Amino acid sequence: MHANPRPPATQQEAMWAMDRLIATHLIGQQEMAQVMGLNVTDVTCFGFVLEAGDDLLTAGELAERVHVTTGAMTGVLNRLERAGFITRRSDPADRRRVRVAAVPDAVAMARRLYEPYYARLTELFADYSPEELAVLNDWFRRATALADAFREESRRKR
Repeated sequence: MHANPRPPATQQEAMWAMDRLIATHLIGQQEMAQVMGLNVTDVTCFGFVLEAGDDLLTAGELAERVHVTTGAMTGVLNRLERAGFITRRSDPADRRRVRVAAVPDAVAMARRLYEPYYARLTELFADYSPEELAVLNDWFRRATALADAFREESRRKR
C-alpha cells in the first residue's frame, strides 16, 4: 500500500466532488433497487439488516435508522418479506417485538450484485496510506453525524 501524491483542492472543489459522489450513489442505489425489485427505502433497510448480521434488529430500530414511522416500517417489512428478502422473528425477550433476519438466498443475491463494486472500492482504498484512510474514515463518520444532526434540526423546524 502506498500513497499517491494528491492534487491540491479547495473546500469548494471538495464540496462539489462530494455532491457528485452522493448523486452518483443515489442513482446507483435506485438502479440497484430496480434490479432487486425493490424501492430505495427497502434496499436501505435490507442493507441495515445485512450490516446487523446475527445481532438482529427490531422493527423499531430499523425505523429509527431509516427515519420512518413504525407504521411505515411495517409496510417496508411486508414488502421485503413478500419479496423473499427477510423473515420476522419474535423477540425471545419480548414477544411483542419483532426482530428481522435476512434470508440467505437474498444475502447471496445482494453479494453478487454489490461485490464487484466493493472490490473496486477496495482497490481504490489500497491507493491510500493508513494515515489517509484514517482521515477518510474520520471524515465519513463526522460527515454522517453532521448530516444526521442537520436532518433532525430541519425536521424539528417543519
